[in-house]
Amino acid sequence: MGGCGLGRGRRTACLLLLLPPLLLFAVADAAASGKEKQGVSGKLRFRRESGTFKVVQVADMHYADGRSTACEDVLPSQVAGCTDLNTTAFLYRVFRAEDPDLVVFTGDNIYGADSTDAAKSMDAAIAPAIDMKLPWAAVIGNHDQEGTLSREGVMRHLVGMKNTLASFNPEGIEIDGYGNYNLEVSGVEGTSMDEKSVLNLYFLDSGDYSTVPSINGYGWIKASQQVWFQQTSSSLQAKYMNKNPKQKEPAPGLVFFHIPLPEFSSFTASNFTGVKQEGISSASINSGFFASMVEAGDVRAAFVGHDHINDFCGKLSGIQLCYAGGFGYHAYGKAGWSRRARVLSVQLEKTDSGEWRGVKSIKTWKRLDDKHLSTIDSEVLWNRGSNGKTLSYAWIRYLTQTCHSNCRVGGGFGE
Repeated sequence: MGGCGLGRGRRTACLLLLLPPLLLFAVADAAASGKEKQGVSGKLRFRRESGTFKVVQVADMHYADGRSTACEDVLPSQVAGCTDLNTTAFLYRVFRAEDPDLVVFTGDNIYGADSTDAAKSMDAAIAPAIDMKLPWAAVIGNHDQEGTLSREGVMRHLVGMKNTLASFNPEGIEIDGYGNYNLEVSGVEGTSMDEKSVLNLYFLDSGDYSTVPSINGYGWIKASQQVWFQQTSSSLQAKYMNKNPKQKEPAPGLVFFHIPLPEFSSFTASNFTGVKQEGISSASINSGFFASMVEAGDVRAAFVGHDHINDFCGKLSGIQLCYAGGFGYHAYGKAGWSRRARVLSVQLEKTDSGEWRGVKSIKTWKRLDDKHLSTIDSEVLWNRGSNGKTLSYAWIRYLTQTCHSNCRVGGGFGE
């Protein structure tokens, strides 16, 4: 059982809509108890048995007031009884199926304008991850702060919640936005890599709306954030490559934020995996963050939300740019098109002697809230030894300098 299960198995998948609220929570609690966790520590590391680290990305829950908040864009037969609780049930289903090592909420976690109490809405939205004792991190989008908490207040609330690994901002520096931080994922305990970060995760606040009077539209990642990102990346690479055991290549990096970059408009159906069903709702200017990621040299993929009915991944200059697809039932979507989550699985390399070393590959797929919790679009995002560059660096610099006037792909929903 789960959410509305759009697109297939309508009778079975929509049975959840007939359940009373208390029974719905009982279903969710039963899912949470399926596998005991040992609690959450502040250190992330790869699993000893499998040499894997798994992330579930949840984008655009748009949570509001629970069972009193109606669903948007579902089939007529699914309207009755469909609420935020369907989003909650879907979270439990995905977490139980994937058993992730980290959950990342990439913004618009709540829909502030429809929330009576933003703090309570955020507590309810994140509750399944806390209940299942899963480590989690979050960034904020453009709608989280539109209720009873300011943008700063939303991030301060998030970093005060249980099991969170999110940080408000790096200490000791002036930086734009709220929720710029990084997490390190150590190698397998007891191996030569157990004290090294073999996977680096970067989280940035992509803003909400432009604060420059002459520029309309959405916000962007500012220069101060890019300086912090590049300095952090450089420091992590130096430690990984120069401290024993020394490594020849930097540890791969993954970046998470909410609003897509203008470069997400670079793809056509022939060079991405997934679907593009609306325009790319990026900022109307290009602040150069894609070039910053290229220059850093360690970023293998970036993951966003914001445009709910886009869920594709496309590779540009060796970096995979990926949408998650909309997760929440109070968010706009497309009737008959299932809500979804993106899953990432990072695999370590194993030596002939059986020791786990650095990252070998990064894979991804999506989980749908349908009758079977279907898995679709499984693909390899990155393999060690393959940079996968599709455009020259000179061309990327050209895009960065000119894209503000040429690359915008009209409006989109982006809400």
